[in-house]
Amino acid sequence: MRRLRQLAEHTPAGRERYVDLLRALAITMVVFGHWGVTAIGRDSSGQVTGHSALGDLRWAYPLTWLAQVMPVFFLVGGYANAASLTRLRARGGDAAGWLIDRSARLVRPTSTLLLVLTAGAAVAWLRGTDPTRIREVFWFATIPLWFLVAYLAAVALTPPMYALHRRFGLTIPLTLVALVGLGDLGRLTGPEALSYGNYLFGWLAVHQIGFAWHDTRQTPPPAAGPPGDTAATASEAGPTPAAGPSAHDRPGVRRWRRLPTSRRAGLVFLAGGLATVLLLTGPGPWPVAMLHVPGERLDNAAPPSLALLAVAAGQLGLILLLSGPAERLLRRTGPWSLVIGVNLVVLTVFLWHLTAAILLIGVLDAIGALPTPAVDSAAWWAWRVPWLLLLSAVLAVLVAIFGRVEARSGRHRTGRRTGRGTPARTASTVAAYAAVVAALLLNSATASRAPEPLGTPVPALVAYLAGAGVLRLLRSGWGTRG
Repeated sequence: MRRLRQLAEHTPAGRERYVDLLRALAITMVVFGHWGVTAIGRDSSGQVTGHSALGDLRWAYPLTWLAQVMPVFFLVGGYANAASLTRLRARGGDAAGWLIDRSARLVRPTSTLLLVLTAGAAVAWLRGTDPTRIREVFWFATIPLWFLVAYLAAVALTPPMYALHRRFGLTIPLTLVALVGLGDLGRLTGPEALSYGNYLFGWLAVHQIGFAWHDTRQTPPPAAGPPGDTAATASEAGPTPAAGPSAHDRPGVRRWRRLPTSRRAGLVFLAGGLATVLLLTGPGPWPVAMLHVPGERLDNAAPPSLALLAVAAGQLGLILLLSGPAERLLRRTGPWSLVIGVNLVVLTVFLWHLTAAILLIGVLDAIGALPTPAVDSAAWWAWRVPWLLLLSAVLAVLVAIFGRVEARSGRHRTGRRTGRGTPARTASTVAAYAAVVAALLLNSATASRAPEPLGTPVPALVAYLAGAGVLRLLRSGWGTRG
């Protein structure tokens, strides 16, 4: 706590604390949301099974408009990525160096999760566990990687997409929204394949809004300090000044590149988003729930729909309206210290929260103390409080063990080497990063009951390890000149 308080007290005045708070809140809500709607039961053979309880909680569907916080995650990611890319380029770095920087905080904690889970799967297989059962457990533990794949893709595309933003401003997210609409039309009338691009277009649209927010709110950067220290998914080892000149200070920034952030704009976003989502989910064809509901023909989040983007607009309005009170609160040392602490390990929390559920369920089942009440019954609701408390305790242990990997990642920054890389480094960076994304995508797309002795397809594991290994080599400085 002393270390957190020291970091809080030495936070520069230019730090955008609200962005860090939103990141911490988004991930915390994802964790408690997943835990809260988990329903545990048993199949005909007595095996423990789990599923989402939302199918039995129809009254809670409108609440998912607040609980679906992935748009906030991508909004904050766009802001942070624009800030760090601007800072690195101001110091003479290039896009490849920036992407290598980002891989430190994103790939290293992910590698830890995958290696631990793979080792556990291998042990289970050697002890005679059914490979189908191994895959089922592995698949559940790696559900967070569905979102991480999309975010990794957005990170990789940040340099070209930010260049487009600087030239065309808010025209880019509007175009992406139109493409999502075209994909929705394909989902409703065919061909459905037309909607697959929404997995990228939907989240990129929100990510681009983060660029516009950054252009509006940032203050000029200091003359010195490490680049790339506003992490996309977690704060760095300590608070650092926000980066990038403001829209008013930077030449060439026009209104159509800046996000309106007045109270009036917040009200417009909130009211417009709410009205649109009511239209699309009432008389319109989209389900009310913004999270996956078992048995529903359509899913607003997989891939993102226009209804989900309308919810994102409403959430943006709420964020703008609450910015004043939140910023005043974060000037206090106590609340800001808490935000710093969460952000230091926020990706670890996100990656391991379902593994915590698996471990707790396994322990309770082994000692014969696993409750399996019917969803929405009095017993089920009574079990929610101890369930969440026990899960929090298990996750705290996992974060204490593995969170140091994420915390240390921020101390080894390629961005401090401001020389520009060789063409070989650039090509290697792109290939390695692509291998990591493709491997995670293959793992997520593989059926949950496929017979996989190692939990994940071997080609996915090999591709991931190769890509992560090359990125680690690049972070050591290979291929840099200057």
